[in-house]
Amino acid sequence: MSLLVLGGTIFVGYAVAAEAVRRGHEVVCAARGESGAIPEGTTLVRVDRDAEDGLAPLAGETFDAVVDVSPLSHPWVRRALDTFGGTAAHWTFVSTINVYSDLVTTGQTPATGPLVPALERQVTREEMMAEGEAGVALYGGIKVASENAVRAAMGDRAFVVRPGLITGSWDRSDRFGYWPGRFARGGRVVVPAADGPMQIIDVRDFASWIVDAGEKGIGGTYDASGPIRPVRAMIEEIAEVVGFDGELVAASNEQLEAAGVNPWAGPRSLPLWLPEGHDGMKTHDPAPSLAAGMPVRPFADVVNDALERERELGLDRERKAGLSLAEEKEVLAKL
Repeated sequence: MSLLVLGGTIFVGYAVAAEAVRRGHEVVCAARGESGAIPEGTTLVRVDRDAEDGLAPLAGETFDAVVDVSPLSHPWVRRALDTFGGTAAHWTFVSTINVYSDLVTTGQTPATGPLVPALERQVTREEMMAEGEAGVALYGGIKVASENAVRAAMGDRAFVVRPGLITGSWDRSDRFGYWPGRFARGGRVVVPAADGPMQIIDVRDFASWIVDAGEKGIGGTYDASGPIRPVRAMIEEIAEVVGFDGELVAASNEQLEAAGVNPWAGPRSLPLWLPEGHDGMKTHDPAPSLAAGMPVRPFADVVNDALERERELGLDRERKAGLSLAEEKEVLAKL
């Protein structure tokens, strides 16, 4: 199979390209080539998707399958479809769970969950982040418009997947890796007392499913999140897998908020913790995706892989999410 990955230098795109070449496929990564290196065995073609003719270096090329991970640009998606949609036998578009407007109702699926309004726009990550909560809807709206374009162009050749929290190798967000990294350092660790539900998908499982879809011609729209688990049980199992022998100090939502701890991600945050009112976002029904072949590796493997990456990057590095040891000490003093 000849596969075009629109991206391929970071996280999901990199994982897809690596898995495809591991299986013996011919893989081209189309990217600026500035965010990182491509996997060994793949070919980089430098493109500028901001330009109307930015895909010109690939003019005349045909591919059996295309994978597009475009995050914040409907025009990028439209131009790619105009260039390759007429000849590709299969098209994967990596969307997001943030397309859903209902953050409260649990057990939603693509067939039942209402969506945010579609936005045929392009924004930068900095512009999205500056919008705060509204930025999430902006991100989701651009993804909705992009999904619509992919389905309109590709029909049953389209595989649209909406991941929630993605973990594992090449993750740059620290939203999951914070925990194995923190437990590896020992001591007293602040954990959320609230026991809400949580779902994750390991990037290697996600990439494997995407390559499977290209090989088998799987079509349709799916959520990409694994089985639902209580967040406290998930955190405690991470500690067990890591071999943590320190103390877990549980803090309520009220205590965390009073101590100036932010939820989910970003500076001075506690990853995996979200206040009430977000269970719907974290608990989509995984049954349709599991039935469509989505793989789920043992949780201990997910943790060990994340821990290996944490050690490679440095356990004491400055992070994009989580509490520094100094910040955690301040929070502990207030509990």
